[in-house]
This record gives sequence, structure tokens and C-alpha cells, in this order.
Amino acid sequence: MYKILASFIIIVLIIWLLLHNGGGTQKTHSESKPEIFNPRKIFNENRFTPKVEKHAEYWHSIGQMELLKNLQRKELNLNRAKNVILFLGDGMSVSTLTAARILKGQRKNQTGEEESLSFENFPYVALSKTYCANSQVADSACTATAYLCGVKGNIGTIGVNGHVEFGNCTASMDPANQVSSILAWAQKAGKATGFITTTSLTHASPAGTYAHVASRLWESDSDIIKYSNGKIDTSTCPDMAQQLISQEPGRNFDIIMGGGMGKFIPRTTKDFHDNGGERKDNRNLLSLWQTMHPQGVLVTNRQQLFKANTSEISHIMGIFQSETMQYHALADEAQQPTLMEMTKVALDFLRRKNREYFIFIEGGKIDSAHHSTKAGLALDETLEFEKAIQLARDMTDPKDTLIVVTADHGQPLTIGGYPRRGSPILGLNENERASDGLKFSTLNYPMGPQQYRDEKTGKRLDLGKLSWKIDSPYPSYIPSFYSSHSGEDVGVYASGPHDYLFTGVLQQNTIPHLIAYAACLGEGLTLCNENGEGKNISN
Repeated sequence: MYKILASFIIIVLIIWLLLHNGGGTQKTHSESKPEIFNPRKIFNENRFTPKVEKHAEYWHSIGQMELLKNLQRKELNLNRAKNVILFLGDGMSVSTLTAARILKGQRKNQTGEEESLSFENFPYVALSKTYCANSQVADSACTATAYLCGVKGNIGTIGVNGHVEFGNCTASMDPANQVSSILAWAQKAGKATGFITTTSLTHASPAGTYAHVASRLWESDSDIIKYSNGKIDTSTCPDMAQQLISQEPGRNFDIIMGGGMGKFIPRTTKDFHDNGGERKDNRNLLSLWQTMHPQGVLVTNRQQLFKANTSEISHIMGIFQSETMQYHALADEAQQPTLMEMTKVALDFLRRKNREYFIFIEGGKIDSAHHSTKAGLALDETLEFEKAIQLARDMTDPKDTLIVVTADHGQPLTIGGYPRRGSPILGLNENERASDGLKFSTLNYPMGPQQYRDEKTGKRLDLGKLSWKIDSPYPSYIPSFYSSHSGEDVGVYASGPHDYLFTGVLQQNTIPHLIAYAACLGEGLTLCNENGEGKNISN
């Protein structure tokens, strides 16, 4: 009894202190300080509650609707997945999804918080542990090995197991250390395969579909020479561009789209975007690809992509930039196709081939924007990614096509403070001030290139007086050339045959095993195993 009474008194005292602390300006040594925490001001002033949401019945109805939606999942989709589309949002942390969802709604002149992204309506959701074999926080290379090959490797390596350390070419070339991707499994099953990315064809994520390298930096032979200080023989250690064009499974891909043309042509040659190539071996890998696929088509801009006769060609390669593709918000719309447009052409092409397929589609510039702490671009890229997913679900049948959406790792974007309902997600928090009396942005990063401080005094600049654009860097606390990744779990969303398998907290490398079960791929346990026993699928 006395303990309860004492606790009650303490709680009342704390509340009293909170309500009265900061009620006016405090003075210490004759110097005024801004109020730090004023509940009345923070929780009452400049607040907005939508009229309908003031009624309990509204929230009860939403709860009942979501209950009924979940009850309808009693009938499991036990069909074999004839087709698989794996969507990967690079650096698409949960906070990125929340902020993008709000921005989507606010672009419709809504408050935003109540909005949903298309894949958030998929029936099954899981979390994925993203650490790699030797790193608590992962990069896009070792994660690609996990969600594409079913094995966790070391940071910076692709398509190899944990025996291969970063930069060890000899170990990476040992077949015993190489692991195959689920796209290679799909090819063995007779499926059409390929990938689309908004980065470059040799970037870490798409490279996980075809490459075996000890360094994600080895995109071309000149990269190997550069990053090894000329110590590695490029004739015995093939770069990723070469592996994509001349080795399996890359040489068999039906669809390849993205940027990075310079990695495939000699330094003495200009590419289709009027920039010089990068290769020192004088090989023109694009000419080799065209020789290997005489009925295939190479397109370099949006107009050419749309003109491609998908009913007559055998393969499509689209390379739309010399390096990575431009951000959607900054790109020349007449020259560069959107991710949704590339997805549409690819799915039309696959449908006309009348073959089952497995395609990997990456929204890779989400991560690039986060690295520069350009939250506006990151959210815009996320919404473009979402459009491609919605299109893919609309163009396919959930009865026979499994769509899985996930991220490789997080980015440490934070949504902080107590901004009012409907506050512009890309703007400043109008409900609070920092201890220096200045406003702060709702979105922030722990580390990055811009702290917005006066170079002489070190004091924060008044963000309200700055001009904010979609490509403006957002504030960070720790000075750094770029924002690094974050190590929290990421979401996994599934719709289609055996989507119910994607629940709970999963190891990231489990993802391709679940897909393979649903689509009868590889030599592990699958829906089609007659005896229910799998084999070793390490190679």
C-alpha cells in the first residue's frame, strides 16, 4: 500500500515538474536560456486532428477491416510459382518506408501518415537479419550473396563463401569457394532470367546474380589494376563486366538493363553517351554480346527501349548511362526510362517469350541518395520503386507469380521530434525548437557531409532561412564524407504462391531458399521433391 502511494506521489511530482519546468525563461548567471521541454506548447499548439479521426468508431472500423483482411488469409496459395520477381530496394530501411509513405500521401494533398505503399498491402511480411559473415553492419555485396545465393559471405565480396577475404583473388577463383545464384538455379530449370537496376550493371547488388569476386570494386579490368596497385593479373582474375558477358549465368540472361556502359568498352572508344570507355584490355564486351545474341537488341535510351519489338527479339540489353543511372527527379525524361517503364518492357518481353521466368529488379539509387544524406531524392526513388512493384503485381497473376520485395540493408535515416500530424516530411519541425532556440528538420542522419554549422562559431545555422530543394543534403551529427549503412533488420514482403513462408524474423540468406521451395529451383528441399529431401546446393 505504502509503495503504491509513494509511487503515485513520485509520478505526480514528475508531472508537476514537467508542467512547470520551462513555463517561462529561466536565468542562470544573468543569461537567458531557451525552454527545453514545454508539454503545453509541444502537445497543444499548432496541432491538427482530422475530424473523422476524433471518433472512436473510426478506429474501431479500421481495426475490424484489418482483422477481416487477415482472416481471409486462411486459404493458402499452394501453387508452384511458375514465375518469380524479386524486388530489392537498396538501403530501403523501415524509416525510409515510413517517410516515403508519408511523402506519397502528402503529394496527394493528404496528411500522409495514413497512406500505404503498394507492397505494404502484400499479405505476408517478415524481417530479415542483414549482418554478413564478418561484419555487424553489412554492405550491398555480402548481402547480395545472402539474398541471391543463400549463403552469407564476408563484407565486400560477392558470390563466394566465408573462406574468401576481401581482395583475395586466388581464393575467389577456387570453385570450392564459389556459390551460385538463384538465377543460375532458375536457368537450370529452363526459366528465362535477367535483371534490371537503376545503378550500373556491375554494381554490387545486380552482380550478385552472376559474379564471383573477392572485391565489389572489380567492375572492369582497369578497376582491378587500380585497386590492387597492379598486383593482380586480370587474365586470371576476371572482372565483373567480363563475367557478366562471357560466363554463366550472365551470358544466358534474357534481360539486362541499367547503367555503367563504360565498364564494357575500351578506353580508346566513346560509348553511346559520348563518354570514353574504361577497359584497358581493349575488349569491347558489347560487341561480344551482340555477336553471341544476333537476334538480341542493345538499346541506349528511352525511345529505343519503347521501339524494341519484344515479340521478335531474343534478348534485351539496355544501358542508359555511362556510369550509374541518374536520379529519377534529376534525369532527362526524354533519354532515361523510369524503373516502372523498364519493368513494363521486361514483363511484356517475358510474357511474349511464353516461358516461365525469374527476374531481379533493383531500386538502387535509394541507397546512393541516403549516402549523400539527400533524403528528398531517397524518398522519391523509393516511390518510383513502389510504382514498379505495383505495375508488376497488376501485370501478373498471384496464382502463379511470386513477388518478393525486400532491402539489402538499412540506412540510418531518423524521423524525430514531435511534429504535428501532416507536417511536411521533407520540412522542418514547427512544433519544437532545439536547445539553441532554432528549428530542426524532421529527417536527420547520424553522420554525413553537412552539419549546417557556422564555420567560425560552430553554432547551428537557422535552417528556416535556407532554401531547400529535393537534392539538398539533410543535417547530420557526425562529420563524414558520406552516410554509412545501418545494421537493423529490414522488411520482406511477399505475394503469390507460398507467400505464407515469408513470416517471422529470418536470416537474410533464407530468402532464396524460400523462393526456391515455392518455384522448385535448386537442389534443396522444394515443393517438387518427390522424397521431400534436398541436396547440397552450395555450387
